[in-house]
Amino acid sequence: MMRLIAVGDNVVDFYDDLGEMFPGGNAVNVAVFWKRYGVDEVSYIGIVGNDEEGDHIVNSLKLENLNVSRVRRAIGPSGEALVTLDDLGDRKFVGSNKGGVQQQLKLNLTDEELEYIQTFSLLHTSVFSHLEKELPLLQKYIDISFDFSTKYDDDYLKQVCPYVKYAIFSGGDLTKEECNALITKVHKAGTPNVVVTRGSEGSLFSDSLQVYDQGIVETDVVDTLGAGDTFVAIFLKEYVAHGNAQVAMEKGSAAAAETCQRFGAFGHGKKRESKIVIGH
Repeated sequence: MMRLIAVGDNVVDFYDDLGEMFPGGNAVNVAVFWKRYGVDEVSYIGIVGNDEEGDHIVNSLKLENLNVSRVRRAIGPSGEALVTLDDLGDRKFVGSNKGGVQQQLKLNLTDEELEYIQTFSLLHTSVFSHLEKELPLLQKYIDISFDFSTKYDDDYLKQVCPYVKYAIFSGGDLTKEECNALITKVHKAGTPNVVVTRGSEGSLFSDSLQVYDQGIVETDVVDTLGAGDTFVAIFLKEYVAHGNAQVAMEKGSAAAAETCQRFGAFGHGKKRESKIVIGH
């Protein structure tokens, strides 16, 4: 029986053109796609605001059959990102409230929760989850996958890489040579497995011995938001299960293509009035 856990960030993505909000966030998206693609038990731990957006995030995760019994509800706004369309019709993030109440509160994990976390095969978290200082402790209990997004600076790599088994990066703006240089740097910093998603160029994975290259699966694209998280989720699920990198990447690419066929990372759109989201 496979059991996986995600800890950290959650948001609603507000689509200005549709007037709808969709639940999301890296840790949430990975958790949902694990469950949708057959993981027996998936748990999510994070901090959610006490607002309509927080209700929608938690209710959506319950509908996806995730264990949310350890989610904290705090007084304050839930994380929100403002998404609009560019001139080519591609979605882009134009602002956010920096995670809302999540950035003000620390996710304190109790001894009982650490024992609970230890019963899972893998914990996924991200650069948006503010858990960097907890990684040395968490690593003693469980293997960790960590999504860096586009944060590649040396100091941050030195802070995080020694404690994670899987490092994931968004490399859509990097050349293949830059991606390979990043992979080498991350291995040297202490992480044995590195994934770089490259948008329409596909993805790369290195297990320290070999670099694997996977193209995308062609599809009718409605919305690319969440496609990278889908690939990561299914790649990790498959690779943890059987260790075959090429098969894991192929299944991840097929799942990412399916995500591109709908609005929102995993659906659950809800109409809402527009709010001004400050920051960027």
